Amino acid sequence: MQGNMMDVPLTLPFILERVRTQYAEREVVSLVVGGRDEAGQPVPQKHRITYGEVADRALRLGAGLQALGLNRGDRVATLAVNSYRHLEAYLGIPSAGFVVHTVNIRLHPEQIAWILNDAGDRVLLVENLFAPLIPALRAACPQLERVFVFGPTPTPIEGAEDYDTWVTSQEPLSRYPQLDEDEAAGMCYTSGTTGNPKGVLYTHRSTILHSLATAHKDALNIGERDSVLPIVPMFHVNAWGIPYTCAMYGAKQVYAGPFTDGPTLARLMQDEEVTLTAGVPTIWMGLLAELDRAKAAGQPYDLHCLQRVLVGGSALPESLIRVFEARHGLHLAQGWGMTETHPLGTVSTMPPGVDERSDEGYTLRAKQGRALPLVFLDLLSEEGERLPHDGKTMGRLITRGPWIAGSYYGGEGQQNFLDLDGELWFDTGDIATLDERGFMHIQDRAKDLIKSGGEWISSVDLENALMAHPAVAQAAVIAMDDPKWDERPLAVITLKPGQTVTHEELRDFLAPKFAKWWLPDATVVAESIPIGATGKFLKRELREQYRGYGSAGGVGATAAPERGE
Repeated sequence: MQGNMMDVPLTLPFILERVRTQYAEREVVSLVVGGRDEAGQPVPQKHRITYGEVADRALRLGAGLQALGLNRGDRVATLAVNSYRHLEAYLGIPSAGFVVHTVNIRLHPEQIAWILNDAGDRVLLVENLFAPLIPALRAACPQLERVFVFGPTPTPIEGAEDYDTWVTSQEPLSRYPQLDEDEAAGMCYTSGTTGNPKGVLYTHRSTILHSLATAHKDALNIGERDSVLPIVPMFHVNAWGIPYTCAMYGAKQVYAGPFTDGPTLARLMQDEEVTLTAGVPTIWMGLLAELDRAKAAGQPYDLHCLQRVLVGGSALPESLIRVFEARHGLHLAQGWGMTETHPLGTVSTMPPGVDERSDEGYTLRAKQGRALPLVFLDLLSEEGERLPHDGKTMGRLITRGPWIAGSYYGGEGQQNFLDLDGELWFDTGDIATLDERGFMHIQDRAKDLIKSGGEWISSVDLENALMAHPAVAQAAVIAMDDPKWDERPLAVITLKPGQTVTHEELRDFLAPKFAKWWLPDATVVAESIPIGATGKFLKRELREQYRGYGSAGGVGATAAPERGE
């Protein structure tokens, strides 16, 4: 028997209308470029606008795109930093029947052009900071019909128009098109660590459901009284969906634009009374240095409003969670997701009876957490068999749910999508454990896992432990060839200023936490470790750099122990 509830499509105009009618007076605060200093560096200037004004501009943007003659489902690309203008694009483009395609600003121009062409973008909205790229992109992307620049430029650029002038000249969209909830609303590309990037199309339905689920108490806990600073870029998986979630629930939004250094972020959090912020681990290391400096100088920042710091993108060392708590009383917790999961799949929140500041609490907070409602997780062996959720058995992490991708744009990479007993699952490429309470712990990417003598070694666990050493700033662990064991761990580290450490000292530091055969056979001290466009270590480059590396060439070397040791 069928129910008798209304069939109301879950589409983005729902969020835009809430912004326009219920939360019109709530603020959106952005740091924009207000000039240049003597060294030619951008100087931040604070810009304030209300949700009502954002909604009006979003409706004008949608009407302007329709007037250009775009067809339903056409892609409109953004090459921009976090700001109120980018938020307008998030809301206005899909509400008018088009697809907002956020492009990673940190990619090489040739790769940006490849993505624009692959997506078939007809319009590009580009930050004035990246305006010098416009001539080359127009030449490489013949399908681009119009380019609009966010913010003023010192001199006119051929083939580009001023976004603000164009948007404000339009009449607001008077009526939304009849949208199907399964139409594409947003588009993101994977980071392309293996082969070309692959496009993922988010639907209106998946975006609404993701926003509903991520706001609840045991996820991001976002409501109208919150002031939220997403430092994670809006081009990186929709800033983890936070702009949409905040808009749906009326939370104040604060954007740092291109200014993500520790002092600027600390001042912004203090002045705008930020309650929730989110970003990758490298951001928090810079913030920690500034908080430590200010506290030592007797002028600590007042961050009493900051209740939650969400960390994702790569694994968060437990040592960093403890340091923030002990020195500054700030609560860090992990989340996990990827381009294919829209992105939020898990958040590390505490079950009843567990003290967040106990050893168990810190251990759980260093895991990626438990699945959000409607997201399912499981583990597969190399042979494709289901594995136990005992917190110890490692397997390939698979997932399914209403905001998990079921395919890639253009049909690439179909081997990542599995039909298991008639259900479609996505193979994440991560190696993980799941425990009896549902806590998921990423052990490694499958391609980064070290297989030594037939046994798996987690490079992530070793890296997090190494970064807890007082001399180590960064650590990446990769596999090096070994004639006996096939692969053995090689640690590549950078040191904190004025610090030294030996390979033997690092092994002694790790020894209480790991079996002897897990310990790195050698350590290399590097000036830097390459980091990719999403803030993760580029282990593929490290493996190429140290291909053929022998255990005698590092800071120190130790023969790999037998398995019985």
